[in-house]
Amino acid sequence: MKSERFKNSAVLLLAAIVAGCSQIAVVSEKPPARFQATSGTDQDIAKAIDRAQGLQRTRPLIALEAYASAARASLHQLERNPANTEARRCYNFAVAGIFSVVRQAKLDPWTKPVEVGTNNKLTLTGKRDLAKPEQNPALYELIPTDELRYHGAYVKNDAKKEGIGAPLVAVRHLTPEKASELFAPPAIYYGVTGFAEFEGSRCILSIKDPLAAETVTVEGRGYPMEANFTAALAMGLAREKPQKLGFVRLLRPQEYASTFRVARMEPYNLNKTVVLVIHGLMDTPVTWVPLLNDLRGDKDIRRNYQFWFYSYPSGYPYPYSALILRQELDAIEKKFPLHKKMIVIGHSMGGCISRTLITDTGNKLWIEAFGKPPEQTDMPAESKHLLAGAIILKHRPEIGRVIFMSAPHRGSDLASNWIGRIGSMLVKTPSKLITIGQTIREAATPDPAALQLKRFPNSVDTLAPNNRFVVAINKVPITPGIPYYSIVGDRGRGDTPNSSDGVVAYWSSHLDGATSERIVPSNHSSPLNPEAIAEVHRILKLNAQSR
Repeated sequence: MKSERFKNSAVLLLAAIVAGCSQIAVVSEKPPARFQATSGTDQDIAKAIDRAQGLQRTRPLIALEAYASAARASLHQLERNPANTEARRCYNFAVAGIFSVVRQAKLDPWTKPVEVGTNNKLTLTGKRDLAKPEQNPALYELIPTDELRYHGAYVKNDAKKEGIGAPLVAVRHLTPEKASELFAPPAIYYGVTGFAEFEGSRCILSIKDPLAAETVTVEGRGYPMEANFTAALAMGLAREKPQKLGFVRLLRPQEYASTFRVARMEPYNLNKTVVLVIHGLMDTPVTWVPLLNDLRGDKDIRRNYQFWFYSYPSGYPYPYSALILRQELDAIEKKFPLHKKMIVIGHSMGGCISRTLITDTGNKLWIEAFGKPPEQTDMPAESKHLLAGAIILKHRPEIGRVIFMSAPHRGSDLASNWIGRIGSMLVKTPSKLITIGQTIREAATPDPAALQLKRFPNSVDTLAPNNRFVVAINKVPITPGIPYYSIVGDRGRGDTPNSSDGVVAYWSSHLDGATSERIVPSNHSSPLNPEAIAEVHRILKLNAQSR
C-alpha cells in the first residue's frame, strides 16, 4: 500500500512538472496572406486590394488610400445587397489592411487626422467614445488577427463568428497603479472588431466590442459583427506567460503579494451577470482559458455574462486569501456596482475559498480554536483583527450561485503525506503571519488530533484533512438559499463513491446539499475537461433562463 501511494505521488509530481513545461499557447506574427479573388469578386475591388498589398511596405500612405477605396466600394455593394458575402469578405480584408498599415507606419488617427493618398485626397480619422476613456483606441496596439498564427494546448479550438468587420487584438500594458485603479490585469489582450466608414473624403475608423453586441451598424445599415474570441487569449498567454507565476507564488507568496487582485477580463457591463473564477493551489487564472474560450463561443453566454478572475499567491493559507478576496470585492463594488447576482466558480483550493463566501459562521470557528469568544480572547489587537476577518465569516449577498470544481472541502490526503509535508516546508511564511502564528500557538486550545505545526499554517497545511480550520468549517452548513453545484473527477474509472481525481477524493469533494453533482472522467484539472466545461455551460444557461 505504501509503495502504491509513493508511486502515485511521484506520478503526480512528474505530471505537475510536465504540465508546467507544456506549450499552452504559441503565437507568431506573419505577413498578411495575399488576397485571393474569386469569380464573384468585383475586379476593381480586387485590383485596389492588390495595389494596396504591393505598396504596403514601401508607400504605406498610398496603400491606405487603395485599401480605403476597396472598403468603400465593398460597402456600396453591400448597400445594394447586404447578403453579398463576397463583398463582405472584401470589406473585411480591406479594413484589416487599413489597420495593418496604421500599425506598421505607427500612425495615430485617433489623436489627430492623417492625410493620406495621392495629393492627400483622403483624410484618415478615428472615432472614439468619449464616455469610455479607458477604451480609447489610441491607448492600444491594434493587431489584425489574420496576421497571427497561434496554436497550443489551451487554444485548440477557435471561437469565432462570421459577420462584417476586421477582428483585431487590442493590447495595452498598464502600470501597477493603473491596473489597480481599473481592476484590470497588468497586460490587457482583448478581442475587438475594426470598421471603416466614409463621409466624403474622410475615412473614419472605429473599433467595436463583439462581446457587447452581436450586430453593428455601418453607414446606416445593420449587419452581424465579425469576431475572433480566441486570438487575444492566445496572444496573452504566449507573450506574458502568466503560468510561470504559479509555482513561485506558492513558494514565496510575500514577494508576490502585489498580485492579489480581482480583475475584469472585459469592459464592465451592468446588464450582464458577473462570473468570477478562482484558481487553485500552484495555479493562475491561465487554468480558465479553455473554459472561457468555449463559453465565449456561445451567443447566449456572451449576451448574459461577463467574466472576472481572482488571482492570488497560493502560498498563503486559503482563509487569508479569502479575506483578501472579500476586501477586493468590497472595493470593486464601489467602482462597478453589480445589478445582478454574481456566479462564482472555484477550482481546487479556489473552491475552498468560494465556500467561505457562502457561509455564516458567527463565532463558531473562533470558539472552536480559542475556547472563548473574541472579546474574551487575550491577544494583540492587530492579530485579533486579522484572525477575526479570516475565520468569522458572513456570506456575500452579491453571490447567487457557486460551482465547485474538484474542490477539497474536507482536505486532501496529498497535503498530509510526505510530498505534502515537503511542499509545506518549502513555502516561505510571510513575515506578517509569523507573529500571528506565535499568537495562535499561545492562545489556541490544545487539540491532539489536529495537524501540529510550529509555525503559522500555509496553503498546503490548510488543505490537510486534520487542519483545524478544515475540520471546523465543515461543521458549519452552507448558508441556505444559495444554490451550489459540484463537478468531480473520477479519472474515467467509474468507481464513485470510492473515486478520486488523483488529488482530491470523492469523500472530500462531495456535498450533500448540492443542487447537482456531475462526475466527469477527469483528473484534478477539471477546468480543462470537455465534459466539465459542458457542465459549466449547462449551469450558466440554466441560470440565464431562470432569470
